[in-house]
Amino acid sequence: MSEQQFHFKTSLNCENCVAKIKPALDNNAGIKSWSVDLTHPDKILSVKSSGASAEEIIAAVEDKGFDATLMA
Repeated sequence: MSEQQFHFKTSLNCENCVAKIKPALDNNAGIKSWSVDLTHPDKILSVKSSGASAEEIIAAVEDKGFDATLMA
């Protein structure tokens, strides 16, 4: 399966927020790598996917109590 790159605007505010979503993203076999830019005003979550859909990633973040919106 080909890799895709997704970028999401999130409601993550700090390293503690990132730590809360870390297990959900780390344990998703369809996610190759991910990072959050907390210095960006939109707190951008960047995900390299090797099978996980944007909807699955959003659901994983929302399940931990944060918002995530796919950016065009």
